[in-house]
Amino acid sequence: MDTPVEGFSKRSKAEKIAYIAEHFTADPKASKKLLEQYWNPDPTVQKLHDEFIENTISNYYLPFAIAPNFLINGKLHVIPMAIEESSVVAAASKAAKFWLNRGGFKTKVIDTEKVGQVHFIYKGDVRKLQGFFEKLKPKLIQSVSSITQNMEKRGGGINDIQLRDLSDKMEGYHQLHCTFETLDAMGANFINSCLEQFAKTLKDEAALYANFAQEEKEIEIVMSILSNYVPNCLVRAEVSCTVSEFEKGGVSAEKFVQAVNIAKVEPYRAVTHNKGIMNGVDAVVLATGNDFRAVEAGVHAYASKDGQYSSLTHASIENDIFSFWIEIPLALGTVGGLTTLHPLVKLGLEILQNPSAKELMQIVAVAGLAQNFAALRSLVTTGIQKGHMKMHLMNMLNQMGASESEKQQLVQYFKDRTVTNASVKAALEKIKAE
Repeated sequence: MDTPVEGFSKRSKAEKIAYIAEHFTADPKASKKLLEQYWNPDPTVQKLHDEFIENTISNYYLPFAIAPNFLINGKLHVIPMAIEESSVVAAASKAAKFWLNRGGFKTKVIDTEKVGQVHFIYKGDVRKLQGFFEKLKPKLIQSVSSITQNMEKRGGGINDIQLRDLSDKMEGYHQLHCTFETLDAMGANFINSCLEQFAKTLKDEAALYANFAQEEKEIEIVMSILSNYVPNCLVRAEVSCTVSEFEKGGVSAEKFVQAVNIAKVEPYRAVTHNKGIMNGVDAVVLATGNDFRAVEAGVHAYASKDGQYSSLTHASIENDIFSFWIEIPLALGTVGGLTTLHPLVKLGLEILQNPSAKELMQIVAVAGLAQNFAALRSLVTTGIQKGHMKMHLMNMLNQMGASESEKQQLVQYFKDRTVTNASVKAALEKIKAE
């Protein structure tokens, strides 16, 4: 297809499907059937899904699973997870079970501050800009009173506005660095609305400021946008027990600590180490209708905050006590966005007993810590492939076209054998031949 399509967004869904199937797939009839198979049979629900984003032609499903037996601050939770990767839910569940009788997970929210910035260019006298800002700050806050009044009634709103001079990094570059409390909302729309009004007020007031020379009055607003780097929206989750109790699980506490320390000093290992943490984090973030891309960006920036990408988890042995913990930035919401629109998101939050944003932060941090614990436990004992490939076995058998009877035989066969693509293929061929 060499000719660009005109007016694609204005076509009906049926027309969009026909166009894509006929011009970009090898078997248009089969493609149309596949896309239609994944529609929700309830037209009302399907219409809701169609309106989440633009140009929808079908739904892309991920498994929605439960990891049970998480004891968090003395309260038992089951955690919903939306993820496609084999072994993640099983690993998290296994970690939860391990810590269930060892005191469970302890968590606390350290802070919930979120950030937004107005980026602008000013090439005049910086001392005059500072004097202008001191007079401007109360006007900035007043200018958004209609936006913040409801948030303020609930105890949130603007925490602070600072003027930052970054002209040493880029000529004339300054910013209004603004911090917010958005309570149970993730707050992106609220923050961005405030920032855009700040930018307008800044520009309007600068044009009227008597102490500025004419060229100084012409402040150039570059952009106004929230930041997904939220190092002060921080939560901690931890587990601990005696070394002897820990090692009843067949793992050397010292070796486990060494594995964490390697991820602290070796970025190549740290990236994979933290990816495993995010397997747990992202799965819960998705299941609760939050923005996993924003979370990922902020978390990985935080992992580099000391100048080198490093482990998000920490472990120690002190006075015969093994401790394992994580501190992670999480800007999450339990109201707004998809939380009241997507039926499974609503159910996921209900399963979690309708948590506040702070409570959800703690649950998500626990999921990340549990996932990392399970991965490290495998790595320092049997290796990662033994458990992972056993969980991946069913995917492999489906890819190879195994029948239900053959799947049952091979699941039993590989209970005490190493799973590899070659070994599964050979075993399946043997069964077929017999």
